[in-house]
Amino acid sequence: MQRIFAWPYRAILAFLVWTGVRPWQLTLLSLGLTIAAGGLIVTGAWGWAGVAVIVASMADVFDGSVARHRGEAKRSGAFMDSVLDRVSDMVLFSCLFWALAADGARLEAILALVTLVVSLSVSHVRAEAEAAGVRLTEGLFQRLERMLAMMVGLLIPGAMLPVLVLLAALGAFTVAQRAFSAITGARW
Repeated sequence: MQRIFAWPYRAILAFLVWTGVRPWQLTLLSLGLTIAAGGLIVTGAWGWAGVAVIVASMADVFDGSVARHRGEAKRSGAFMDSVLDRVSDMVLFSCLFWALAADGARLEAILALVTLVVSLSVSHVRAEAEAAGVRLTEGLFQRLERMLAMMVGLLIPGAMLPVLVLLAALGAFTVAQRAFSAITGARW
């Protein structure tokens, strides 16, 4: 996959650097588009929400790369990106919970709530491990995988239930995986 997307990735990155866009602008764009996606989910426009999540995820992928290429990679930028990623997760999964609960889809709503808790826990375990001096980057199902799964769930009618089952199960596994790695110092 990395080879397939290497050229388009480099081309988009070169374009973003050439335009002079700042990393913080991409971070805020990602947050704004995720908020818009949340609103679209609540109103039932799931296809458009999926498109917004795609563009938001692209902005999120490129903010760090643009910072490194511009020589602007700083702890403050990484901190802002991390915090706003958590806010984005909260908005997206809360709106999904709201929409599913309003439609009477109780199982899906519960899974959306579980996914919200699990997604925040994945990041929290990493933050706590790093605060304790344990470098922790591994994890089977991290934010990129969550967003790819959400795109599938939003864009393919009827796919949300299996996507939420996958998100909840693999997210819980990732929490356990990271917690085990942090406690034992093991690498997977």
